[in-house]
Amino acid sequence: MAKQNVAEQFVDILTRAGVKRLYGVVGDSLNPVVDAVRRNPAIDWVHVRHEETAAFAAGAEAQITGRLAACAGSCGPGNLHLINGLYDANRSMAPVLALASHIPSSEIGLGYFQETHPDQLFRECSQYCELISSPRQMPRLLQTAIQHAIGRSGVAVVSMPGDIADQPAPEQTGASALVPARPTVRPGDAEIDQLVDMIDAAGKVTLFCGSGTKGAHAEVMELAQRIKSPVGHALRGKEWIQYNNPFDVGMSGLLGYGAAYEATHECDLLILLGTDFPYNAFLPDDIPIVQVDIRPENLGRRSRLDLAVWGDVRETLRCLIPRVREKTDRRFLDRMLKKHADALEGVVKAYTRKVEKHVPIHPEYAAYVLDELADDDAVFTVDTGMCNVWAARYISPNGRRRVIGSFSHGSMANALPMAIGAQFTDRGRQIVSMSGDGGFAMLMGDFLTLVQYDLPVKVVLFNNSSLSMVELEMLVAGLPSHGTANKNPDFAAVARACGAYGVRVEKPKDLPGALKSAFKHKGPALVDIVTDPNALSIPPKISREMVTGFALSASKIVLDGGVGRMLQMARSNLRNVPRP
Repeated sequence: MAKQNVAEQFVDILTRAGVKRLYGVVGDSLNPVVDAVRRNPAIDWVHVRHEETAAFAAGAEAQITGRLAACAGSCGPGNLHLINGLYDANRSMAPVLALASHIPSSEIGLGYFQETHPDQLFRECSQYCELISSPRQMPRLLQTAIQHAIGRSGVAVVSMPGDIADQPAPEQTGASALVPARPTVRPGDAEIDQLVDMIDAAGKVTLFCGSGTKGAHAEVMELAQRIKSPVGHALRGKEWIQYNNPFDVGMSGLLGYGAAYEATHECDLLILLGTDFPYNAFLPDDIPIVQVDIRPENLGRRSRLDLAVWGDVRETLRCLIPRVREKTDRRFLDRMLKKHADALEGVVKAYTRKVEKHVPIHPEYAAYVLDELADDDAVFTVDTGMCNVWAARYISPNGRRRVIGSFSHGSMANALPMAIGAQFTDRGRQIVSMSGDGGFAMLMGDFLTLVQYDLPVKVVLFNNSSLSMVELEMLVAGLPSHGTANKNPDFAAVARACGAYGVRVEKPKDLPGALKSAFKHKGPALVDIVTDPNALSIPPKISREMVTGFALSASKIVLDGGVGRMLQMARSNLRNVPRP
């Protein structure tokens, strides 16, 4: 048996950890690893056009599968391009291993061509970041990196000089065990006892849920039923908690809607479940708050806590539910359900009145039609900006759909790269990139990656020729919009020139047919929807500071968005309220 080099050993360890593909751009110091991938049938090299796309794609793959994903960049400028996508993956708790290849080891610290210090540069966006200094060190260091990525649900970065990658490996890979997945964690009995006492003593309890409620839908519903609690959610909690939820009162935050804000402020006890909700201005400061989170560093960093509970949400609730006393008074819950339904009734007209005649197309209407036509198990990748708004308000979760985006890091241009990673996990699953024209144009080169690999991603482009979320920020700050206009091409024509399916939609009546045709197309497709640039969004509660220089009455005219099928669910929940 021929002796392995370090690059081959590196790739073997990745495959044993379950890595199926390595996203990146080939080049110089990375070449030994790429060649090792070429000769290993258990892993594929995915050639993207920009390393930022590689990191976003790996992060999306990890979020969809829950398994370790990987990306790579060559020395200096190559691996620097990874950094934005790695920031996003780390903040999204996606287990990603990144290889930042390095200049020759003998030249480090001497100002060599393309020299950077990746072992320092990536520390802030990773759970682990180290330099491989010798062939003998590599297996243990890579295994440590993998266990950090999986165990801490985040990014691990390994920097390896190209000359070390090309050296003979000192020993075979071996069979050292790797961490397969994270364990469940339950709190101690003292914390459970204290939480039971607080819930039993409170007359009105609200649950506010984030992405940490993944896998805990049944337990959250059981607790809500037992203590007659309204259930609100943050954006990252939407896909896990909103569906089949008779206690739903909507979402709070900058993209919020419904009665979630009122429910979190008018209760006697607020319980934050698996959420690192960043907008403390939307959280109360005058009522008791409990937070349950698997990451102890999240506890109490957004708001003052009366009780911090370190544990997995599902395991915590399983311990809690049998011990809390069932409440019989549901007046608070019923009042919040009515507020929620009333709030949604008030904005639904935004996409139902004369939409067939409104040109440019209401983006609310476009999102509504997309939600109706997309598959029940579709994955939606969502660009930061107004596409976040339309996804939050119109994409209906059902327990099978996924909605992922740069919800914590807030990067532009994430939707298309994430769609690439999502589609590689399952070519038969419908992947929809909800892209804004600004974000799509930023990394438009990787539309060619869809064509090269014949990935059947459907890019639904909300094209309003502007950076409209930035315009809103300027308006709220009392500034005239400046530098936000985009002079765009016919993106459908660009798609066709790339060898994909492309159709441009300028009239509402043509939209359903265009989306159906794109969805039926077996390869990559782009639907360029010309939307109204004046359609904006506003949070459900607005402070005086938020509207400095921007009349609230005017904002209500242009910023109220619709809410899609959520109104139907709110009406249904309201019908279930017992009548005296």
